[in-house]
Amino acid sequence: MQAFLKGPASISTKPVAAKEKNAAGSSGEGKRTKPIPWVEKYRPKNVDEVAFQDEVVAVLKKSLEGADLPNLLFYGPPGTGKTSTILAAARELFGPDLFRQRVLELNASDERGIQVIREKVKAFAQLTASGSRSDGKMCPPFKIVILDEADSMTSAAQAALRRTMEKESKTTRFCLICNYISRIIEPLTSRCSKFRFKPLSDSIQQQRLLDVSEKEHVKISNEAVSYLVRVSEGDLRKAITFLQSATRLMGGKEITEKIITEIAGVIPKETIDELLLGCQSGSFEKLETLAKNLINEGFAVAQLVNQLHDTIVESEDYSDKQKSAIVEKLAEVDKCLADGADEFLQLMSLCALMMQQLTQNI
Repeated sequence: MQAFLKGPASISTKPVAAKEKNAAGSSGEGKRTKPIPWVEKYRPKNVDEVAFQDEVVAVLKKSLEGADLPNLLFYGPPGTGKTSTILAAARELFGPDLFRQRVLELNASDERGIQVIREKVKAFAQLTASGSRSDGKMCPPFKIVILDEADSMTSAAQAALRRTMEKESKTTRFCLICNYISRIIEPLTSRCSKFRFKPLSDSIQQQRLLDVSEKEHVKISNEAVSYLVRVSEGDLRKAITFLQSATRLMGGKEITEKIITEIAGVIPKETIDELLLGCQSGSFEKLETLAKNLINEGFAVAQLVNQLHDTIVESEDYSDKQKSAIVEKLAEVDKCLADGADEFLQLMSLCALMMQQLTQNI
């Protein structure tokens, strides 16, 4: 009987050992640094690393030195460092230990209706802030509520925030972040210090992209970096994401302008020139073929509208009257596309008007 009992036990020890070995192996693998998006990896860790926003950095530095922090309202285009700035400032103020206790961050993906403002935000704001940092540095006696993408909050939710901002001013500071300040109600904007985040200059973006390329050992020419900056239109987050996508696609080879054009979904200059020549030809059949090819190749008409606008405005081949008529039509098409109109019909409508304008002098 004992032999019978011992048999399975002796057999079962091997798989257990193997399992333990596998578990040890997997835990060892878990210790390796996990791959994270470069946008998060190179997000500013402190206020000094924030690029091109001198006024905001100066105010936040004063508050970090001990001065009080006002309620803040950051607004400007996406990818200019609004969220990164306040998160970096909060980390410096509270340190890594108190950061989670003292900061409440809500963005558009969270529920932020009037009920949440009345309950969750109000409850957090009413908590008293005390205690000191583990490293012995001075810790401010307030908490921070970050409301990211505040322009997507309903007017009722914004109105519910007014009284909370006033009543809890001793223990809580609010930081509202938005793209369009016009969508924030007047009573809230008057309670905050407003800071506009400017689109990043080309030179600053180029420097940041070259730093990232160097740290990640990416081969990219200066011309490709300049083109990447132009394509991203002042949005550093978009530029870094495109750079990472291009690196993964090329697998160690040098990144060229052509690769960036493909990844960014930009319509090649040759295609736009071909479309303009088709408009000048006066042949509607040729124009229809070009438009069908453009749609079949998967190019977005909204992207075409943006690029055509720049091409038409900067060109010296057209009169001011022609430019004004075409640009007015571009605005009309852009509105229709935003409302969900059919891309092919809008493209044909635009091309027909361009053909009418460009063949008048012929």
